[in-house]
Amino acid sequence: MAKKSKGNRIQVILECTEQRAAGIAGMSRYMTYKNRKTTTERMELKKYNPFMKKVTLHKEIK
Repeated sequence: MAKKSKGNRIQVILECTEQRAAGIAGMSRYMTYKNRKTTTERMELKKYNPFMKKVTLHKEIK
């Protein structure tokens, strides 16, 4: 869920897509900020997943 703030920057949660599809226990999540005006679509970043021990694609969740 996005945290409400006064400015254009909001806090978002990124979750691993590969781990969810594989059905591996645990969940790799990262918290970051994005500018709501310049980045209107959902973010996708490659981040390290400690459960799978490799870099995977993480997408923004609601």
